[in-house]
Amino acid sequence: MSPSNDPGSARPQAFNTTEPVPTQGTTEVVTLVEGATFCLSDRNGDVTPGAAQGLFVRDARVLSRWQLHLDGRRLQPLTVLGMDAFAGRFVLRRPPLPGKADSTLLVIRERLVGDGLRETITIENLGREATSCSVTLLIDADFADLFAVKEGRASTGGADGAANGSELWLTAHSDIGRQLRISATADPDATPGALSWEVVVGPRERWSSEIVAEPVVAGRKLTPGFERGERIDSSAAARKMRAWRQGSTPIEVDDPASAAILSQTETDLGALQIADERTGTPFVAAGAPWFMTLFGRDSLLTAWMSLPLDANLAMGTLEILAATQGQRINPCTEEEPGRILHELRLGPESKHALGGNHYYGSVDATPLFVMLLVEAWRWGADPETVRRLLPAADAALEWMEQYGDRDGDGFIEYQRATDQGLANQGWKDSFDAISFADGSPGNTPIALCEVQGYAYAAWTARAELADAFEDPETARHCRARAEQLREAFAERFWLPEHGWYALALDGAKRPVDSLTSNTAHALWTGIADDAHAEALIAHLSTDDMDTGYGLRTMSKAMTSYNPMSYHNGSVWPHDTAIATAGLLRYAHLPGAVKLAHRLINGLLDAATAFGDRLPELFCGFGRNQFAPPLPYPSSCSPQAWAAATPLLLVRSTLGLEPHVPGRSLRLAPHLPERWGRLTLSELRLGTAKVQITAEGDQADVRGLPSDWILDDAGRD
Repeated sequence: MSPSNDPGSARPQAFNTTEPVPTQGTTEVVTLVEGATFCLSDRNGDVTPGAAQGLFVRDARVLSRWQLHLDGRRLQPLTVLGMDAFAGRFVLRRPPLPGKADSTLLVIRERLVGDGLRETITIENLGREATSCSVTLLIDADFADLFAVKEGRASTGGADGAANGSELWLTAHSDIGRQLRISATADPDATPGALSWEVVVGPRERWSSEIVAEPVVAGRKLTPGFERGERIDSSAAARKMRAWRQGSTPIEVDDPASAAILSQTETDLGALQIADERTGTPFVAAGAPWFMTLFGRDSLLTAWMSLPLDANLAMGTLEILAATQGQRINPCTEEEPGRILHELRLGPESKHALGGNHYYGSVDATPLFVMLLVEAWRWGADPETVRRLLPAADAALEWMEQYGDRDGDGFIEYQRATDQGLANQGWKDSFDAISFADGSPGNTPIALCEVQGYAYAAWTARAELADAFEDPETARHCRARAEQLREAFAERFWLPEHGWYALALDGAKRPVDSLTSNTAHALWTGIADDAHAEALIAHLSTDDMDTGYGLRTMSKAMTSYNPMSYHNGSVWPHDTAIATAGLLRYAHLPGAVKLAHRLINGLLDAATAFGDRLPELFCGFGRNQFAPPLPYPSSCSPQAWAAATPLLLVRSTLGLEPHVPGRSLRLAPHLPERWGRLTLSELRLGTAKVQITAEGDQADVRGLPSDWILDDAGRD
């Protein structure tokens, strides 16, 4: 193992070059998240030193220890009650005293996060006699970079603790501008490393203390999203969530299980939203716990999937990515003119990793940017804002031609600029994700199957926008590039002896012949011709690819297949949703709708098994081997594109394709039977608000302006 991949090394890692360490360990982890703040603890509510837990703010762990003891002992957990994504209640009891069969002390820890943490500890005496106890909250901070925690590296940080009256201050050893102030009610005794109380609780009475942890970053105290004594439903996080829900499209479905999943989707997407500090523009962070930041690919795809819920999220994502678009050539960060950001980091080690906190090593974010801009325009984005973003889109297309196409063959390839970058730069970015059917690795530069589809869709979309903005020269150029790419893709990527598209072309232009889910993205973008699509659908329908809970990332028949791997046989819900959207795009072909419905039903069953929330990924064992599906240990949850997956399923099964500038709405419903009736109320299409109700292959639309055209294959 090289030093850069050694989990014990203190050297900063390249961005996301190693898989996260599992957060669970031997206990279940509870995650609370609000914007760029998240807290990982056990079911007691404790953050244990040495574990991949803590309170994280702006990519740094500001609490590495937060343990509540009564009389020097840990509490016994009873349950955890989720109040919302950003708040929770830990219900515990004091262990029975020696010689006693039962405990009479109930302990409740009510926690709220948002640029800090607030916790109210309440002790209720259920006994008939007064009781005394020593309450101790052990506190420490290592101010470790998120990457150090994510990769399981020993922290080189640490903090100096100082007590000031009833307050405790922690200051980072390596950066005095990073601090944490902890204060509490009920007159605690503050000492370095702990707050403590000596408490007497009368019979049937309660005692409580409210503790607040307030971070200081770069010498500036952050304003927490709450106030002392404030009800949780009055906090900034709760107000933000209410505004998000009120502004989102109501989606109702007869099936109770699907309704619960859609409700969780709305909550998680609200909790994962972050506002840009300079402009207040909202975007979606990639996922908790390790990716609570801007990711080009993840944020773009999530915004695309979320269009039926709130189209404004797409424009916020586009604007912030345009503001961070590459301007120069920098091998350390892989920045290139026109390239769209891969990820943004703000932690203590960010300036040491890859030369800065902006990293650009993504091959697909750039065409996805162009795709989303045009799609947002179709959904009714402000035309002037779209026009203002056109230079960014054209710079992205120029990157695709000048830098993305490294050898001039018309395909977009990737190869990292230094040994510190991501070796694989598509969405399957683990080190072993690109391999031939015999298991041998593909060598860079690599042209991925799905990326060519994204590029085709980007060129096609830009041509449409050029037509609308009366720019015929650009329209001709983009349309020609799209057609050239489509023809070359069919010739070079199709494997007639197998009946599927190659995963990639490697550095020697050899087709990487593994059967993977990447091929289904070619259906989503429309680059596949009908004959190839029909053969591909037949292969995707086999048990080698379909687990019964979703599509495997790699076929069981491939040498590198491993259902417990990150990308070589696991199931990623967003990937299956994209495949489903592709299948329904080719609904006229045999088996397409049948497979789409089977994949949808499998995903919905998986979501129910995971508590109505689809995780980032889960193991790819077949349903006949393990039911419910087996979790993947280090999977993020909530995770943005997994959370948005049900929305793409809704849109795809409706065949929902609005075109606000053209004042048209297309519907081609193919709803799964289990859903029954599905209704989208107050769907915003520009200035119009419509209601769509569908069941099976029938749909009804209310509120569409009279001058709009409705193209509805399933209209009553």
